[in-house]
Order: sequence, then C-alpha cells, then structure tokens
Amino acid sequence: MLKRWCRKFPGLPRQVAEARDFVAALLGDEGSAPIDDALLIVSELATNAVRHTRSGRYGGWFLVAVGFGDDVVRIEVFDAGGDKEPLLRSVNSDVEEGGRGLLLIAACAKNWGVQDRRYGRCVWAELARVNA
Repeated sequence: MLKRWCRKFPGLPRQVAEARDFVAALLGDEGSAPIDDALLIVSELATNAVRHTRSGRYGGWFLVAVGFGDDVVRIEVFDAGGDKEPLLRSVNSDVEEGGRGLLLIAACAKNWGVQDRRYGRCVWAELARVNA
C-alpha cells in the first residue's frame, strides 16, 4: 500500500514550479527516488495539464499526488481533461518542435499510463525507489 500525499494547484503556468517544489520536498524527506527524473516527470505532466486540458482555463486546477511504496514512487497528475488524449509521439516526428514530453517520461519511468476519470484524467508515472 502506498503512503500518499497530494496537493491542488491553480491551473496557471507559474504553478508548475510550485508543483516541482512540492515533489522535491517530499522526495527529500523520503530519500527515495531519482530526484531529477521525478522533477522532470512532474514538470512535464503539470505543464501538459495547464497547456493541453481544461485545467488551464479560467478557474482551472490540477492535482499532484505522490505515493511511496516499498519499491516504487508514483507521481500522478489529475487534470480536468481535454479534447485530445495524451499521445506518445515518435522522436522522429517532424510535426512540432515540442510535444515529446511523454517520450521523456517513458524513458525515465519504470512504468506510466493514463486513466480516464469521471471529471478528467490522471496521468501517472512510477520510478523505482532507491534506498528502499
């Protein structure tokens, strides 16, 4: 069973840094996951929530949850959903300069995924826990 903390953030771009600080503080206290990978993951997921979902609209919000298991740290970002599903793009795609955040997450996470929720979606990633 995961020991879990969560925090709600306004759906504003500047809140991505706040979400990163929240995760960094939790990881520092637990001494548990590769911090650089975890911060990259929360940055990408929170940015996607603000940029690509209804969370970034007026009055929107996103929620960051961090769970600690015996051998895993799970980072989840809940957003208000959007018109498009999160998409893992090819590194060779020439569609846009950006849009490869999920590819970065897939590269550094042990596992990741997307779960539709009644009022939005949860995008999550798991990292192998260090010092378990």
